[in-house]
Amino acid sequence: MKLRLSEKIQQLLNEQLNKELYSAYLYLSFADWYDDYGLRGFANWFVVQASEEKAHAMRIRTYLLDNDVKPVLEPIAAPQKQVSDPANGIELAYEHECFITDSINQIYTESVNEGDYRTKKFLEYYIAEQQEEEITCIDMMDDMKLFGVTPEGLFALDEKYGSRVAASTSAEMPR
Repeated sequence: MKLRLSEKIQQLLNEQLNKELYSAYLYLSFADWYDDYGLRGFANWFVVQASEEKAHAMRIRTYLLDNDVKPVLEPIAAPQKQVSDPANGIELAYEHECFITDSINQIYTESVNEGDYRTKKFLEYYIAEQQEEEITCIDMMDDMKLFGVTPEGLFALDEKYGSRVAASTSAEMPR
């Protein structure tokens, strides 16, 4: 059977699938740091974020399978970034989201260059999602600068982030 995706697009999408799984792993490690620090609301925020990253990976997996491509799962490396203080975890998350944005943009550019408009259309979801992810991290960094410098402010932010719940998504469902 003829594959619908070029070898390059297959490779990039498989790499992205694994980056999304790594992102989930990274954010779980951040959640563990916040939980140990006593900021369970922040920990909750990162657990929900990890779940969202897994959903992103599952969406890519489904796209590959729908295009007759078997996903290639690589070993997940131990997270290299370690949280050092409450603000630092959010800064690290922002840096990581920028890295993911660059990766999505690379696949998007390749799909345009190849005239693969289905993959281009598929990736538009991720482009919008990455904009949202970066804005959220920027807002959280601003919150920390304004309110996280006092115990009371940090407590209020912990309460705020503790209210985040995972959105239900069909992207996590097997095909």
